[in-house]
Amino acid sequence: MSFRTGRRVEFRDTDAAGIAHFSAFFPWMESAEHEMLRSVEIPVLPDQSSDPDAVSWPRVRASCDYTSAVRFEDLLNIDVSVSKIGRSSVQYSFDFSRRGSEGDSAPVASGSTVVVCCRIHPGGGLEKVVIPAAIRAKLESLLQ
Repeated sequence: MSFRTGRRVEFRDTDAAGIAHFSAFFPWMESAEHEMLRSVEIPVLPDQSSDPDAVSWPRVRASCDYTSAVRFEDLLNIDVSVSKIGRSSVQYSFDFSRRGSEGDSAPVASGSTVVVCCRIHPGGGLEKVVIPAAIRAKLESLLQ
């Protein structure tokens, strides 16, 4: 199952020619991931003061392959799915497509990130931990 969200290419995302800069895709992936997590009620950054077992998800790998340029004001679909769940890591896949005026869409890029489940220590330190069972079950509902 995948989660779909949308974005409009904004001026700040583009270069002088009005084409989206390659680096814009990485914040779009992160934002789409966060929307997906919220949709299954996984907190993006839980409140440590009320949850001593709060976990965070730092990235350990990110990549993106581009097949077509997108331009200022293009409308994009971003499909996010969980492609792999490990003991303490999760791999997400992202498929970007440009929405056409007829309701059609054309692929423009695909990306991937790997995140690791970490406990947050007071003062900001991180420790890799096994994905909690309740979170794992929610992530499994999004497996591709």
